[in-house]
Formats: sequence, structure tokens, C-alpha cells
Amino acid sequence: MKASKIAYKPVGLALGATGGALAGAAFRQVWKRLGHEDDAPKATDQHRSWREILIAAALQGAVFAVVKALIDRSGALAAKRVTGTWPA
Repeated sequence: MKASKIAYKPVGLALGATGGALAGAAFRQVWKRLGHEDDAPKATDQHRSWREILIAAALQGAVFAVVKALIDRSGALAAKRVTGTWPA
């Protein structure tokens, strides 16, 4: 395993944790605007329809995937600029 890849691991973990927090905040804001509510429905909420629960889950997954890709790609690009090699 390359030294640059090993050195990038802790940075990648920190970026992942930060990305998760950012994705959660982004999803809450999107849901407020689309759902006109503060909280998205939970899968076990018996007063919510299947449609509403599945739409919320799909939207949350999409937001998390986009934020993760953005964070991962930006971190790798920054690592390349610093070390001269791509970390992955």
C-alpha cells in the first residue's frame, strides 16, 4: 500500500464524518422546503403513507450520495495537490 494512501486514511475518515453531518443538515433543509415539515417521516410512523416514507428515504439517500461524492472527490483532489499523487 502506498504511503500517500495510508496517510490519506485519517483525512478521509474525518472528511466522511464531516460529510455525514453536512448531508444530514442538507437533507433536513430540503425536506423542510419540499415537505413543509421540520422532520422527515420515520419508516415506523403509522400515520404516514408508504409513498411519503419511500419518497423521503429516496431523497435522503440521494442527498447523502451527492454530498459523499462531493466530499470524497474534493478530498482526493486536495491530497493530489499536496502530495502530487492520487490517494485512492
